[in-house]
Amino acid sequence: MIAIDFSQATSILLSEIKKFDQFLSAKVWLIHVAAPDPDFAGYELGPQSMRDEAAREFRKEHVALQNEVHAFRDMGVDATALMVQGQTAESILKEADRLKAELIVIGSHGHGAVHHLLVGSVSEHVLRKAKCPVLVVPTHKTEGG
Repeated sequence: MIAIDFSQATSILLSEIKKFDQFLSAKVWLIHVAAPDPDFAGYELGPQSMRDEAAREFRKEHVALQNEVHAFRDMGVDATALMVQGQTAESILKEADRLKAELIVIGSHGHGAVHHLLVGSVSEHVLRKAKCPVLVVPTHKTEGG
């Protein structure tokens, strides 16, 4: 199962994975965790403008996910798209369990210590809680790289 977020890191992550033939001979699930529906105090589902924007973003991400799956299929890979809404790390772990994934592949953005302290790290959370092996691919630029 390959987790993608459509940041700039996604193309780097997928490019790296496509180098490994052993991954491409297995069933590949591309998972994207979309933001949950907007909830605001006093509004059960949020204002209409926010729901409309969330729906547009969801459709855009769905199309992008399907495009990535088609690229894998064009390479002869048995690939399936999976788009869920929720908290990113927990959703990845839940779907990995449900699919009985043998490996989770996830990118590491390398945002830095302050971001990590305030927001946390999806890849670190997945790495700590996964029931199967996790491959973390660094997708940030390094000095000299």
